Amino acid sequence: MAEAAISLHEVSKRFRLPSSRRQSFKERAVRGKAEDTYFWALRDATFDIPRGSTFGVIGPNGSGKSTALKVMAGIYRPTHGQVHVRGSLSALLELGAGFHPELSGRENITLNASILGMSQSQIAAATDEIIEFADLGEHIEAPVKVYSSGMYVRLGFAIAVTVQSDILIVDEVIAVGDEQFQRKCFDHIHSLRRKGATVVLVSHGLELIETLCDEAVWMDKGQVQGIGGGREVVRRYVDSINAVQPHIDQRTGLRHTGTGEALITSVTFAGEDGGPVVSGRPFEVVIRYESSAHLAEVVLGLTIVHEPGIKLGGPNTADAGLVELGLGIGEARFSGLSMALMPGRYVVSAGIMQPGRRVIDQVYDAFDLEVLPSGDFVHGLVRMEGTWQVDQVPAADA
Repeated sequence: MAEAAISLHEVSKRFRLPSSRRQSFKERAVRGKAEDTYFWALRDATFDIPRGSTFGVIGPNGSGKSTALKVMAGIYRPTHGQVHVRGSLSALLELGAGFHPELSGRENITLNASILGMSQSQIAAATDEIIEFADLGEHIEAPVKVYSSGMYVRLGFAIAVTVQSDILIVDEVIAVGDEQFQRKCFDHIHSLRRKGATVVLVSHGLELIETLCDEAVWMDKGQVQGIGGGREVVRRYVDSINAVQPHIDQRTGLRHTGTGEALITSVTFAGEDGGPVVSGRPFEVVIRYESSAHLAEVVLGLTIVHEPGIKLGGPNTADAGLVELGLGIGEARFSGLSMALMPGRYVVSAGIMQPGRRVIDQVYDAFDLEVLPSGDFVHGLVRMEGTWQVDQVPAADA
């Protein structure tokens, strides 16, 4: 097992809530000062974050996620328990944290980087890289008090990732940025993973946790509810949201999670003329289901996973708009123009959902897909269809 970059052992954090009721002088003289109340934001949290992993922290609002991160970052001292951090650490936890509102973005780079332990020569060498990553244009010279929340995130993330710490902690603040910048951030997180850095990520985007995180912890009411592989922890958390226990259909042997108003009974793939699925050739997939209720605004879809656990995505009916399911047996049929996956064996999950992540039925890793080679010279995981044109470039233009 990899050495832990961060270890929490029976960590608890208590906060004092001052009495909000005002007392008159007479009441205070007779009864004494009103007693404060306390609440526990963390209770006996114990888990390790392996070195070099990307580790997710999930749970509802108020579950203790941000408190746990602040304890890891040394912002809060635990009331009880021990925290061990092995390596240098940088964190992006709150909008504007560490920024002086009257200073410009450029000046705050120097201030923030100094707080994070960079020398003046290191800051000078990194400033242009930070400015380029933040991509704030002429606003880099403006005082940050006029920045939007998205601009704060751009600058804060650019500084945090340029420090090149062993451990990077990122709270939900990335969600404030626009889609293009979020993609830029996640690309950089992938780059940090390849370099062996440890990344701790809090997000309400569960698909992001499934895709990025090797491991995850699920928290609720300040306590650890589950820890393990990212996909498995997300699965258990979603089950809890829908307040239903998985059950096994004795007829099919499938393990279902959801409200059960409709159940997926099979998923079948076929190539041309009903034959095997061949890479680069047309194919068809059929999802069969049984519905015990009339369901409006439903999405049926698939998730295809490569054997090492790489989530590749898959088609769903949202591309054509929300659909309705009537009572009884039905099927959803997807006709693919070209199988984009390379030859190999894949595992398929299928689901029926409604907006707001209300799960009607989810069947995880229950179906197999085998893609046969077409005989073309191809490699990798996916193939890109298109046309090439190769022309000789005149010497004068070379």
